[in-house]
Amino acid sequence: METDSPRSPEAAIGHRVEDLWEIAQPQLSPSEKLNSCFEDIPVASFPRAHPSQVIEIPSDASLADTVETLSKNKILSAPIRNVDAPEDASWIDKYIGIVEFAGIAMWLLHQTDASPNGTAGSAVGSPVANLAARLGSFTFRRTSSGRVETTTDSESDEAASVGGSFFETLTSSEFYKNTKVGDISGSFRWAPFLALQTSDTFLTMLLLLSKYRMKSLPVVDMGGDHIENIITQSSVVHMLAECAGLPWFESWGTKKLCDLGLPLMKPYKLVKVNEDQPVLKAFQLMREKGVGGLPVMDTSGTKAIGNISIRDVQYLLAAPKIYKQYRTIAAKDFLTAVRHHLQEQQEASPFLHDVITCKRDDAIKDIILKLDSVKIHRIYVVDDKGNAEGVITLRDIISKLVHEPRHYFGDFFDGVVPLPANSTV
Repeated sequence: METDSPRSPEAAIGHRVEDLWEIAQPQLSPSEKLNSCFEDIPVASFPRAHPSQVIEIPSDASLADTVETLSKNKILSAPIRNVDAPEDASWIDKYIGIVEFAGIAMWLLHQTDASPNGTAGSAVGSPVANLAARLGSFTFRRTSSGRVETTTDSESDEAASVGGSFFETLTSSEFYKNTKVGDISGSFRWAPFLALQTSDTFLTMLLLLSKYRMKSLPVVDMGGDHIENIITQSSVVHMLAECAGLPWFESWGTKKLCDLGLPLMKPYKLVKVNEDQPVLKAFQLMREKGVGGLPVMDTSGTKAIGNISIRDVQYLLAAPKIYKQYRTIAAKDFLTAVRHHLQEQQEASPFLHDVITCKRDDAIKDIILKLDSVKIHRIYVVDDKGNAEGVITLRDIISKLVHEPRHYFGDFFDGVVPLPANSTV
């Protein structure tokens, strides 16, 4: 097949898929063909991430330093490097976990529930103890499927009402400045250092980023001592966007969302928060429901006026002064304050965009191009009246690209990460 030269490294991957697609066994279904193509491409072929994305956090870094590093580099997570490991240690001994904004927030809230007296070493009346008291007592439990979930004894909006001055107190506290990020790695198994080998396949990578809910995947060489690459959900969707125009992509990408079973959830299950509810209620719901973001609804409760994602906790921890005048921070106040802050800093951010929406009969190709151009992780599905009735995430899109063959992973996950309830492993 003669084609123009690929316009980018990501498009080159698309051309490779196209070549494999043409020689795939004719009796295979389109879905099986895609699986076969991605199974024949090694992860080492994936374009290298920008150096700013391959950031390591030393295990002795404080929570404050870690939040600053993640915010400065505009990344959601980073691998934790064990400072006690020998210089010549292999990656399996050098890296002890992944730190995320979500992990830092959850760890702070978890402290009063971590010991019999409910203080976990933090003084009663401290910022951490007060925040946990207002949000309720969080309990971690493992379901029959192996998934770790959180529950709370307090569901009221009043429990989630915290003023702007509170976050200044929290982020200036010695507790926040001195606690090491290594403590988080030891506390939360849901953010392990789960790495891909350079010899692993695209199929493995795509399944981990979709069905197995990994947000980012470090890539290492067997026996190596450093990270070769980091592949994220957004980088995969960018790769798909660069494949637009190729026959294999067009045959899949022109399908309507509804024909692919998207959105996955029913309208009544859409997790959302009203504009007048406290912003911490939004983060509380994200933890409880296991979602990475949710819409902020207008007073009618039907139309989205904004979006809050788990990454936005950085604006509570890294820029608390912007809420100083608020006795309580409602979701709409949070949206307004962050937008003003970004505009004053002249900082480009998806947060500055209006809510991005689509219809059920839109083509998945159009959704991919829209998400990639705006650099956001979710798009809300609306009806003809503009009422929100669903959400589509990067993970949802990737999950429709491939499927997991029976027994595909074998013992890959043993002792590493819980399996989904519907796993075929």
